[in-house]
Amino acid sequence: MFAAPTESADVAELVQSALRCEQAGWNALIHRYAPLVMSVVRRYRLSEADAQDAAQTVWLKLIENLGKIRDPAALPGWIVTTAQREALALIRSRQRFVTVDSIELMVAADGIAAESAGPDAELLRAEEATVIREGLRELKAEQREFLSVVVAEPAIAYKDISRQFNMPTGSIGPTRARHLRKLRETAAVSSYAESLAS
Repeated sequence: MFAAPTESADVAELVQSALRCEQAGWNALIHRYAPLVMSVVRRYRLSEADAQDAAQTVWLKLIENLGKIRDPAALPGWIVTTAQREALALIRSRQRFVTVDSIELMVAADGIAAESAGPDAELLRAEEATVIREGLRELKAEQREFLSVVVAEPAIAYKDISRQFNMPTGSIGPTRARHLRKLRETAAVSSYAESLAS
């Protein structure tokens, strides 16, 4: 009779147990790695329902692919990569291209924002975020999507961005610069920048 895997069971034991369709093995894998899955998908600021949906998809994909993972020690990395992909796929499917935090990163990185401190700082930040959102609406959908990915938190590896957009890794930086230049040239952002300079 098979004994349920213990907390100290190594990953290879748990994978073999799950591959034998033993419920205890699956339960132990989920118990061990569910916090990792949720920590990854929550970094994308999904709603709780969306985070749960993304996590469930990760587990379904693990069921489909567990037998293809040659080195059980690679399982945590596989889980992280799959969770990132599922979170991004969910964001794209919901048409939520850029979060407020991502907008602020773009603003700060490209000097569009006014220097602000004191009681009016929050008001200015909200105004800047609104302006950037308006500018993003002027861009093409693929430009918005690209910017949302390259400013995502946590940062996505260039090799993953390269695969997602089917471009060489050496093109990512120049493409980001071009899209940000287009953003600065939109009517919304350029007129706001002019008002700051005057």
